[in-house]
Amino acid sequence: MWRGLMSESLSRLRRSPIHRALSRPNLLMGADRELVLMTGLACAILIFVVLTVYSALFGIGAWITIVGVLRMMAKSDPLMRQIYIRHVSYKSHYKPTSSPWRS
Repeated sequence: MWRGLMSESLSRLRRSPIHRALSRPNLLMGADRELVLMTGLACAILIFVVLTVYSALFGIGAWITIVGVLRMMAKSDPLMRQIYIRHVSYKSHYKPTSSPWRS
């Protein structure tokens, strides 16, 4: 009897598909998209402003290193940048204290 009621109520439920593309984080090369593009832009500016072989080597090396660090960061938590920005914005509201009764 209960199985009949359960299957009848489940069949009347409205189902909505959740598309993977809408729920996944926005990553580029395995790291946060905006941070990868910002570091690429900064390293390209460094290379083209200084215009030496050393600046090109330093810019390419810095970009590869920073993208590696960003990939490790995104591997542990893809939304870490947004969480850090929210943490910094709430920092003034929640002052660190050792106990709630301490002035």
